[in-house]
Amino acid sequence: MTLGQNGPVLRSNIKSIDWSTFGVDLHLEVDASAGRRLAIENALRQAIRSGRLPAGTRLPSGRALAAELRVARGTVTAAYDQLVAEGYLSARIGSGTLVAGLPQSRPPAVPPQRRAPKFRYNLRPGSPDVTAFPTAVWLRATRRALAVAPATAYDYTEPQGRVELRRALADYLGRVRGVRAAPEQIVVTSGYVQALALLTRVLADLRSPAVIAMEDPGLAFHRDVVRHHGGRVVALPVDAQGARTDLLSTPDYADVHAVVLTAAHQYPMGVTLHPDRRRAAVTWALDRDGLVIEDDYDGEFRYDRQPVGALQGTAPDHVAYVGTASKTLGPALRLAWLVLPDRWIEPVVEAKRLVDAHTEVIGQLALAEMINSHAYDRHVRSCRLRYRRRRDLLVRRLGSLSARFAVEGVAAGLHATIMLPGHGPSELDLLRAAHARGLALAGLGDHWHVPGRHPQGLIVGYSTPSESAYPAALDALVEVLTNGTGKSNAMGAVA
Repeated sequence: MTLGQNGPVLRSNIKSIDWSTFGVDLHLEVDASAGRRLAIENALRQAIRSGRLPAGTRLPSGRALAAELRVARGTVTAAYDQLVAEGYLSARIGSGTLVAGLPQSRPPAVPPQRRAPKFRYNLRPGSPDVTAFPTAVWLRATRRALAVAPATAYDYTEPQGRVELRRALADYLGRVRGVRAAPEQIVVTSGYVQALALLTRVLADLRSPAVIAMEDPGLAFHRDVVRHHGGRVVALPVDAQGARTDLLSTPDYADVHAVVLTAAHQYPMGVTLHPDRRRAAVTWALDRDGLVIEDDYDGEFRYDRQPVGALQGTAPDHVAYVGTASKTLGPALRLAWLVLPDRWIEPVVEAKRLVDAHTEVIGQLALAEMINSHAYDRHVRSCRLRYRRRRDLLVRRLGSLSARFAVEGVAAGLHATIMLPGHGPSELDLLRAAHARGLALAGLGDHWHVPGRHPQGLIVGYSTPSESAYPAALDALVEVLTNGTGKSNAMGAVA
């Protein structure tokens, strides 16, 4: 710095100062662009943090430093006082200003990260082909929705969800899935998991402990969600006619308050709930004042028969219907919906308010526009044709193996279950062989409530890969099933 007519003039923002005349050699980077006092503070703070000014180092007096920097003495004093207050410096009468000894903290130990294995081919169930997301359609719907949306749409909104989407859903669900719903009965959630969590939480508040029957086999993660939110899970067996809802009226299930059913397409076995079982579920709910939670996760996708209407349409006062856009559009949207019996609306809305206030709004408005313009119907029909072709190709490719493996649940949905023969190869052996070939699959074993001697199988999500990757993924699947547990070399090919 040099002195100008009105005080120090900065030749450059960063100035190197050597204090060789103060008893110590010190190089200090002073960036005066932030102001003189802050520049001195930042320069000293950085020198102390980096260790270039160790504890006990005596600093020049405020007068001397001010003279060297050609600033007011009060500027340096204020900088010293601030650093003393922060613990970087200590000032004692007769000892001058010293660098304080900062505590040396050891960085917390970071647990080793388990990296998920990378696969060349992904046939895990649970996801649609996200490369088919209708980007152009979604953009048009968003533009149209935002063009007419009120300014209040960008503010906090009601926990129940935007009325535009609830009205659109009431019409769509009645027309396509046979759901009896008014907009006032619908709660928009950020996915099926949140819907299940809200229902469990309300049940736990009303009836503690909340005992919920869940299909066996079924998705283990959903059982974890119920337990985490205060529910107790009991297993409800599944056979060739679907969940054994006829057991709900027996003494073994006397404590059950609710039952979760994938009635249209049981996950993972793929069976549709038999009409007798549907009636048994409704009868139980009426007799015991129980709640049926209907998970209609892929109800739009039917290939070889007419769609089966939602169970909710037969008992709207005792069925909580849950639908989602995760399979039709994509999980990233985080949009799902609950259709509730009247008495469940208020407690579920309040539980939603306490969880996250409300689901994001822009996606709700865009989806409402897609439904109202029938762009959503067109997209679903397009997906249905695409996934049917994939299903057909899967069945043809596995046709030569039909003597060894039974393929179940292919009349609907987005996955198929390959049942394994009792004489081998085992589920674990085939999963290992698939892993060695870079193929991701799911096994039936993880879906049982209690480990033990259960039927073994592989669950194939034929909706997951992109169009271009699907044929090669099927090649890998057929190779695994054909060669069984053949040893693979380092390149992942069968030796």
